Amino acid sequence: MGQAEIERWEQRYQTSTYVFGKEPNAFLRRAASCLPAASRVLAVADGEGRNGVWLAAQGHQVCAVEASLAAQDKARRLAAEQGVELQLITADLFTWEWPRAAFDAVAAIFIQFATPPQRAYLFAAMKEALRPGGYLLLQGYGLAQLQHRTGGPSQPEQLYTVELLRDAFADFELIELREYEAEIEEGPGHAGKSALIDVVARRPLSR
Repeated sequence: MGQAEIERWEQRYQTSTYVFGKEPNAFLRRAASCLPAASRVLAVADGEGRNGVWLAAQGHQVCAVEASLAAQDKARRLAAEQGVELQLITADLFTWEWPRAAFDAVAAIFIQFATPPQRAYLFAAMKEALRPGGYLLLQGYGLAQLQHRTGGPSQPEQLYTVELLRDAFADFELIELREYEAEIEEGPGHAGKSALIDVVARRPLSR
């Protein structure tokens, strides 16, 4: 990610307010219904913990990886507040040694800080982290988000398209790939009408 980018997020999270709120992402809440009980889940760039903590509250074994210490301090407080436990790992996703075939699911919600080459690396690492039959749950902003300016990056190349995601996960079973607009309220960081793309994909049992 680079030290400058990590420091930018560190500064953003150094506030008592939860930048993206304490409630889980609505897509994740819906899509996680496909997961077997007590799944081992990797929450990628989990920030202040809203998604990882919610998954743990559903009975899953959660590993939440995030580069910002400030964010993970808030995730730890949120977990204590909710009475759940999760494994917190502070690491740069581009230097972290990703586990291989270790998780029943990977949740990647708004991980659009990555350049196209970095995104390709992350997608490949997430796919390899899944056990055969494991689920990828991914949501991000589509190109139309540039018109809304209610969250997400301002660089078009960091946004998703249906074609990009279909190609990226062509080797998986694509259960859902949906582009739409919706009002979201996820703290001050994501608020208002938004252009969203959802992906639910499953690693083939033969891989």
